Amino acid sequence: MTIQVSRRGLLKGGAIALAGGSLGALGFGGLEPAMAAAVRPFKLAQMRETRNTCPYCSVACGVILYSLGDKSKNARSAVMHVEGDPDHPINRGTLCPKGSALLDFIQAETRTKYPLHREAGSKEFKRVSWDFAFERIARLMKEDRDKNFVAKNGDLTVNRWTTMGFLGASATSNETAWLTYKTVRSMGALVFDNQARV
Repeated sequence: MTIQVSRRGLLKGGAIALAGGSLGALGFGGLEPAMAAAVRPFKLAQMRETRNTCPYCSVACGVILYSLGDKSKNARSAVMHVEGDPDHPINRGTLCPKGSALLDFIQAETRTKYPLHREAGSKEFKRVSWDFAFERIARLMKEDRDKNFVAKNGDLTVNRWTTMGFLGASATSNETAWLTYKTVRSMGALVFDNQARV
């Protein structure tokens, strides 16, 4: 049996063998194990990993947030590094420029972190509890629906509520978006959109 080797294949194989032999002869043979032994552990190894979804657009890329701090007394946990999630089926570890700059968004002093409320006639917002915010939103929605709900248009049953609009979030799953749609439509709301469509 004869082996067919082209001239190019012979030259490539010879060059690889020559390079490997030269490195070994010059004392670089043990370089790789020595380098592996000298490498320090990654700084991220001591951090807590949290998988999440990028909040920017409707693609919903997966991100990994690395935080430092064990939440013990006087040790507040803080996000120190953000990277794409290589196990996420959508982005497989890649991030766009906005997703890559997510750490700046997380650490921004101007980011809204809790509900704020401005009373009628006031010039400033005041911090309120989540219970207050949810209860106020629900009460205002009910008042508006009771006042503006249209059950019939002549003899035709329409069950519509056109004075309130709803915008769904872009980083939700298909199942969550479907449930949001069903909830909003069951109230009779016609003005509904999802950022994922934009």
